[in-house]
Amino acid sequence: MKLVAVEEHFLPHVVRDAWAIAAADDPTAAFDRGEIGARLEDLGAGRIALMDEAGVDVQVLSLTTPGLHNLAAADSAALARHTNDLIAGAVARRPDRFQGFAALPTPAPDAAPRELERAVRDLGLKGAMVCGRTRDKHLDHPDFQPLFACAAELGVPVFIHPQIPLRAVRDANYAGFDPETDLALAAYGLGWHYEAGLQFVRLVLAGTFDRHPGLQVILGHWGEVVLFYLERLAALQRVAKLDRPVADYVRDNLYVTASGMFSLDYFRRCVEIVGLDRVLFSTDYPYQYRPGRQARGYLDRLPLDDADRAKLAHGNWERLTHRD
Repeated sequence: MKLVAVEEHFLPHVVRDAWAIAAADDPTAAFDRGEIGARLEDLGAGRIALMDEAGVDVQVLSLTTPGLHNLAAADSAALARHTNDLIAGAVARRPDRFQGFAALPTPAPDAAPRELERAVRDLGLKGAMVCGRTRDKHLDHPDFQPLFACAAELGVPVFIHPQIPLRAVRDANYAGFDPETDLALAAYGLGWHYEAGLQFVRLVLAGTFDRHPGLQVILGHWGEVVLFYLERLAALQRVAKLDRPVADYVRDNLYVTASGMFSLDYFRRCVEIVGLDRVLFSTDYPYQYRPGRQARGYLDRLPLDDADRAKLAHGNWERLTHRD
């Protein structure tokens, strides 16, 4: 059974160098060193060998966090084209093993929808990955509304990936231990996930899905906390004067994926909330890569019949990206 993993990252040297020159306040670049860094750079035989070991047939490639969000506008626009050309090149060399999400120049909001259209129409990429806010602008900022309008018109999904909170938020909420613990708490321990989930909620509150009812968003890590607090989020409808209950936006406009968190309990809970047709598979390569064929083993262990297993493995993704 073909297994497509939809949150699988890479990082070219040119983007890493741009991060260093920009001196952006994001210490998570330290995570992308050593063996992880080498795996991020590799779009060839080494990556494919680890895919085979994990039992993954296809990776949907995406630029790792924080993407191009913290660069100067002109730099981000040029690097978006370069990065998307790299992804398209990898797909062209091995279309049986790779697909791709576009990286977008969100610091240049006028260029972002144009680059998304180029990436989808000319390069054949399947959608876009954004890393939450751009500096202090959340995804619901008016600057980004043309981007979401473009995604809706093209009929492609937007994956909202985590990014570390602003320095002021980190200092207020995630500091006070040692530097390594502070960073972990603000990133993969908790902060990343609150940040990404908040972006989806803000899009709901801003009426983005009312203006674009067909727009589809993906959240990793089993919905970035949002799904597990849906009962509390429901109260927002009263004050925000939403067109529909919050749960409707979740069921109609959101897909969720595991990001390598191979939990049966989380899987069951997400299926209860959004339905199996809105759950995708992912491993969060290379950050959550584990030897021992764990990706395929997780799929095989799930209590599903063959038809439903195929939906999770590849069918839902193919339907979402109009490949059915």
